[in-house]
Amino acid sequence: MIKLDKINKKILRIIQDDGSITNSELSKKVGLAPASTLERVRKLEQSGVIRKYVALVDPEKIGKEITAFVEITLLEHNANLIETFVSEITVMPEVLECHHIAGDKDFLLKIVTADLKHYKEFALGKLAELKGVGKIQTLFSLNTVKDTTAVPVD
Repeated sequence: MIKLDKINKKILRIIQDDGSITNSELSKKVGLAPASTLERVRKLEQSGVIRKYVALVDPEKIGKEITAFVEITLLEHNANLIETFVSEITVMPEVLECHHIAGDKDFLLKIVTADLKHYKEFALGKLAELKGVGKIQTLFSLNTVKDTTAVPVD
């Protein structure tokens, strides 16, 4: 874990809200000279605190109407099977997130597809065909109440 001072925390809060902010604007908001602000941001990037900058696309606006959370239970638990599952699931464009979880399920996936027909094709044609998958349980999102990528910076 990297220790963050008050200014670095402020930088992170601002950048998480607007990743396209200019260094000049950011320096004004944190009260530092542009060179000092840029140096801090670069250190946060180099240390891996800031992983990358992205544009957040609204799935519905590009025809991805279905968001589903899929619980996967594997037939057995061994390192090779888990590694194979992870390597195959991470290249599927429908899978936005994949979490290896504790409990009676093994993985939790966040999936987006255009519609139920496409979800069915994905579930039966891709997920169910993966080696070692024992059970697939799907939860469809009716409405997104909160959707943020900002990590709390205390």
